[in-house]
Amino acid sequence: MPRKPAHAGLPSRQQILDFIQQSGSPAGKREIARAFGLHGHDKILLKALLKDMADEGLIDSSPGRAFHKAGGVPKVTVLRIVAVEDGAVAVPDNWQGEGPAPKLRVIEKGRRSALALNDRILARTEERGQGHVAHLMKKLGRSTELVMGVVHQEGERFWLKPVDKRERRELPISDLGQAQVGDLVLCEPSGRPPRVSARVDAILGDPFAPRSFSLIAIHKHGLPHAFRDETTEEARRVSSLPLGDKREDLRHLPIVAIDPADARDHDDAIWAQPREDGGWNAIVAIADVSFYVRPTSELDREARRRGNSVYFPDRVVPMLPHELSSDICSLKQGEDRAAMACHLEIAADGTLQKWRFSRAVIRVAANIAYEDAQAAIDRHNEQLSRSSRAQPRGAEESAAERPSTTLGTRGVVEVSSSPCSMPEIEPTLPPVAPELIETALKPLWGAWAALLAARNRREPLELDLPERQVVLDEKGRIASVAPRERLDAHRLVEDFMIAANVAAAKALEAKKTPVMYRVHEAPGREKLVALKDYLATFDMEFALGQVVKPATFNRIIDRVGDSDSRPEIMEQLLRTQTQARYSPENLGHFGLALGSYGHFTSPIRRYADLLVHRALVSAYRLGEGGLPPEDAERFTEIGESISQLERRAMEAERETIDRYVAAYLSDHVGELTDCRITGVQPFGFFATVEGLGGDGLVLAQNLGNEYFRYDEASRALVGEDSGEEYRVGQRLKLRLVEANPVSGGLRFELPEGGYAPAQPRRDRVRRPPQGKRGRPTNIRHQGKRR
Repeated sequence: MPRKPAHAGLPSRQQILDFIQQSGSPAGKREIARAFGLHGHDKILLKALLKDMADEGLIDSSPGRAFHKAGGVPKVTVLRIVAVEDGAVAVPDNWQGEGPAPKLRVIEKGRRSALALNDRILARTEERGQGHVAHLMKKLGRSTELVMGVVHQEGERFWLKPVDKRERRELPISDLGQAQVGDLVLCEPSGRPPRVSARVDAILGDPFAPRSFSLIAIHKHGLPHAFRDETTEEARRVSSLPLGDKREDLRHLPIVAIDPADARDHDDAIWAQPREDGGWNAIVAIADVSFYVRPTSELDREARRRGNSVYFPDRVVPMLPHELSSDICSLKQGEDRAAMACHLEIAADGTLQKWRFSRAVIRVAANIAYEDAQAAIDRHNEQLSRSSRAQPRGAEESAAERPSTTLGTRGVVEVSSSPCSMPEIEPTLPPVAPELIETALKPLWGAWAALLAARNRREPLELDLPERQVVLDEKGRIASVAPRERLDAHRLVEDFMIAANVAAAKALEAKKTPVMYRVHEAPGREKLVALKDYLATFDMEFALGQVVKPATFNRIIDRVGDSDSRPEIMEQLLRTQTQARYSPENLGHFGLALGSYGHFTSPIRRYADLLVHRALVSAYRLGEGGLPPEDAERFTEIGESISQLERRAMEAERETIDRYVAAYLSDHVGELTDCRITGVQPFGFFATVEGLGGDGLVLAQNLGNEYFRYDEASRALVGEDSGEEYRVGQRLKLRLVEANPVSGGLRFELPEGGYAPAQPRRDRVRRPPQGKRGRPTNIRHQGKRR
């Protein structure tokens, strides 16, 4: 056992520096104390001495609490490769010293490994001559996710302002690279608090240029947006596969694809025909993606990695390459396309009686925009209405005995959408050929009447929450932001898709084949208790003991009517719901009031649908491209993965819309806007711009010269002097102070600065000095009530 050093009191500063420099391993306080034989109280004195030396700039600390000479390099540290031409050269990954970071030659034992620029390594360092060398210990991955932000300058220092509006801390930039002030960059953070800095990893360009807002979301969320050459080449190869002669030929049917006017792909088409018994035969034809994307192929691996397509106002990040998603698998007018056909027999009351699935070849008669389909059927119904008014009395009575061919939103009772739902139609050639109105649209609307009647009996959840639509001009600039109009044509297509999704799930159940269900469970008790407490603030009762159904929430909406609190209560009802997900376990779909439900209708953009297609191919023995047994065994794992990828896509899409809204509003900074309070917290309240969306903060400290108390039960800020309240759902005018397109954040203030009492109260709690950290100055601490 080695003899301990004799006690000689505290070492001098120079002795400590010499020991740290000559030590062959990292030297921390423990190693220094052991080397100089320090015990008990001397260790406390050593700690103080080391702190003084650090304050004097003689030593720096390293990760793991080891010390090294100030301006030097730790014994064991993380380095970043900066050159590889004549042997690897590295610099400290987080250099805090003065002057440029020292460069170290990397020495590797044995055969040279493939170190590349910007690789991170863990290395043991030593001084040699006037410099340092590094002995490679192991290669590291990235220390953390990259942070995206905009470079700005204060004095002589450069800072990174993150694009995430939830992140309010700016990071000093330790390595600017080639970036300039105003550039949108990706940075790798390094160091430990409070010494966290950022190194520019990539320059993305101008954050305010067209298409930059979606680019921010792509990089922030790590969305795979470029396909490998192997994937694209495989897509080109499979797109030329012959369809074969074993497919059911449906090219003689006037089948149509009704999609948004700006649709990037067309993966579904529909057809219907009346039967003599009052029922309907219908076909929902979906692009046969499983024919082209086979299991274990490069295309399949990439599709599973992406999980779904992501849609932005200026671009789409597709699940499949263009050669498939917007070409051979897109159901285009006049083109022969491979399809998976769902054949439905619908009873007169809308009940699904029978279904079968086949691989088919179709030729879409027309690609029709929702607005054009609605306008065509409205025009047809208006002509019928005018002709019936022009008929003599006897003819009217005869016409009244015939079945109606017009449809409203509650059955075969109404002619058209409300007059406000469609723009005035210019007197030009109709976008839908008259013969297609008779052979395609009229039968579809008739079959939808039956499906809608069945839907109304089911009473699914009816939350009318408008979707925001960003319209761009030809240069990618914002033309308008407004709620997306919802027409009967949208509801028609939706109900046909729901019918096909139900049929797919039930068909696979009947075949004893695994199903990737779309699961939406009923709300849990905890959420229902929170809803009960919330509704109580509106003097509305909610019984916890009842059997909760979607209709339960619809009744709440009906009771609210058109009151000002309707949007707020609708949003609360949405928050009460669970999040839909994918699972092989059938737990039903609460929102749609369905017992079995899978996603079948969008295999171009959802991997879950592709799995359902493959299961149908296997169950019905439709040829190649079926579901492999190993995938069926991993359905739980795959379901969890694609559910997470779906949530990532939704968040990216929502944040991008917020950025476009902020950009649109940036021209209105300083103006008064109509707002609605969406959330209240002790530090302030959040508000959204009516009709546009976006969330902005009003700080409680800017509400005036009085204290505002947070009432958790009513979710309100209440002024102690005036009794003035700011509560969720309240409508008010606010002045837009800031609109940040890069983060999507908004900031508001009251038009006149809020309430100000004439005389200050003597018993008011003294405010802490401005500029200090801690609780906002106008929020008084609320202790527990006993």
